[in-house]
Amino acid sequence: MKLIYGTTNQAKVDFMKRHVEHLGIEILSLHDSNAPKLYIKETGSNPLENAKIKALAYYNVLKMPVFSCDSGLYIDELEDEHQPGINVRGPEDDMDDDETIRHYSALAAKLGGSMTALYQNAICLVLHETQIYEYMGEDIASERFLLVSKPHEKRVVAKGFPLDCLSVHIGSGQYYYDMGGYIDKYLNVHDGL
Repeated sequence: MKLIYGTTNQAKVDFMKRHVEHLGIEILSLHDSNAPKLYIKETGSNPLENAKIKALAYYNVLKMPVFSCDSGLYIDELEDEHQPGINVRGPEDDMDDDETIRHYSALAAKLGGSMTALYQNAICLVLHETQIYEYMGEDIASERFLLVSKPHEKRVVAKGFPLDCLSVHIGSGQYYYDMGGYIDKYLNVHDGL
């Protein structure tokens, strides 16, 4: 079965390809499917609404099975009104990778050097306009991890995942970069969807 992953983030496409190839599912990127470049305004109030907006937009253009994912970042130490949620890169989605790293590094510094976070993940699969499957549950949320103020020196290993250089495993206190099997372990906490 071929499925189109409705994302422009190549790191997410590569991650998904590796994790479903044993299921006999071929993941195609938007580039692979010759999808036109779309500007999709993610107007949802949570990751599930945004995943559905993206999946439907691409399905309506391609008329092929498409799935999209979305994530929201939630930090234990912040009040609800200050949560990044779906606005990880700012309310206008206008921070690049470096600005995103600086923002969360400074926020962690204000909170004593680290903060406890998790990603709430959601997925929407559109097989046909009458066959839409969507899910957002705790079982696909990341484990809790620390976002710290000091970036790891391997700052640009996983392009497209800017917060990876600030992410630390709670139990060991190690940066995910320094743990064996970094990509798989890290992306299990990250918004790898």
